[in-house]
Parts: sequence; C-alpha cells; structure tokens
Amino acid sequence: MLFFRHKKDIIEIEKLKNKIDSDKLPVHIAIIMDGNGRWAKKRRLPRNIGHKEGAEAIRNVVLFANEIGIKHLTVYAFSTENWNRPKDEVDGLMKLLTEFLDKFNKEFGDKNIRIRHIGEPSALSPEIQEKIRTVQEKTRGNTGLSFNVALNYGGRLEIVQAVKKIIKEVNNGKIREEDIDENLISQYTFTKDIPDPDLIIRTSGECRLSNFMLWQSAYSEYLFDQVLWPDFKEEHLIEAISEFQNRKRRYGGI
Repeated sequence: MLFFRHKKDIIEIEKLKNKIDSDKLPVHIAIIMDGNGRWAKKRRLPRNIGHKEGAEAIRNVVLFANEIGIKHLTVYAFSTENWNRPKDEVDGLMKLLTEFLDKFNKEFGDKNIRIRHIGEPSALSPEIQEKIRTVQEKTRGNTGLSFNVALNYGGRLEIVQAVKKIIKEVNNGKIREEDIDENLISQYTFTKDIPDPDLIIRTSGECRLSNFMLWQSAYSEYLFDQVLWPDFKEEHLIEAISEFQNRKRRYGGI
C-alpha cells in the first residue's frame, strides 16, 4: 500500500512527479473505475475478488492524488443501474463499502482528506447511510483532497431530481422562471458545491460515460485507458495528468 513505501518506491514516485507541471494540475479528476470483473475473470477468480482488489487501488490513488495536490477526486463506485447485478455481487460491493467507511479515519485520518457522498442515499441500507453521515461529518473540516464517492449515482437521475426541485421552487414562488439558467441548475445537482471535472478517466478500454456526470462533463477532457482498474497505479494517474496538460482546452473557441 502506498503509505508503506520502501525507499526505492519513494524515489520512483518522485521521478513520476517530475513528469507533470504542479502549477497546471487539473482541479477535479473523476474516474470511472471499470474492469474489476474482467481482472478477476482473467485470473479465474470470483468477481468480488476483483472488486476487493479494486478497493485497494482506490486507496492508493486517493493517497497519491492528495499527495500531489489534486483538490477534488470523484470515483464512480456504484451506479443506479448496478442494482441489476447478481445479488451476491451487490452484497459483496456493499460489504466492501462498509469496510472502507469503517477504516477511513484509521487509514486517512492524518492525511487531511475530506470524504463526501454524491448520489441518492435513500436506496442504501440505514447502516450505510449512517456510516456515510458519520465519516462526512468527521472529515468536513479537512482542507486537503475532497474525495467524492459517487454511490447510487446516475447522471439522468441527478438531472431529473434537479428539474423536479426547480419546478417545486417555481411553484412556491421562490424562483422566477426567467432566473433559470445553467448556474441555477447546477445548484440543484448532487455536486452543487464541487467544480466540474477537468479530466474524466475511464479504465478497461471502454469508451463511454455510462450515465456518469452527464451535466458536469460538458467541457471535461476524456481519457480512456486500457488498464483494468485493479491494476491502475500512480504511474497511470501521472500519465493521464501529463496527457491532460498537453491538451488545449478551447471551451467552444478556436
């Protein structure tokens, strides 16, 4: 794990850091963590073993992102569509999530990392909802990396809920129809106080968003990496950031 580095590992990490411009880091990186199942299948292991290894990859990436100065990191942990997976797989994912939340303060407590949930909490078990509330409250004042976990998250659901809330506010006279613009709509999303992602990474070679951050990704840069998520290391993140820094963001301009 990243926080038990040998001297050789520390030297290699420092070399990696030199590949990027620390003054031009993306403020917000979002990751669609894909390939856990295929990673396990290649090794003739149960899918949940792949998810367990994927959880280890999350820990390392979170710590490294915080170390190099990334302000926001969002991971697509569980979509609104993932409930359609086999029950034993869903149960295994929820167990991993529970363990992750229980260990968060122990493993990240001295790293000044804040954890936040984005998504619809009502479908989650009362136990998980309470654990999320507890860890969010304990880390609320931290000023390092904001680690955003997209759990029971769907981009279309997010937009539908935002529209319903705005309609309700209009009907109550709190919002005028002419006041509705992009900025106002953004204030009714799950990410209302989180900047839009500069860079979205998807692993495993798939080239689609899969209902992730549809509103927020209008001008994000995309990077599709062939590596399966459990094999995603610090060097892959550095390569993605380096690629991002070599691109010219035009926002519709020339």
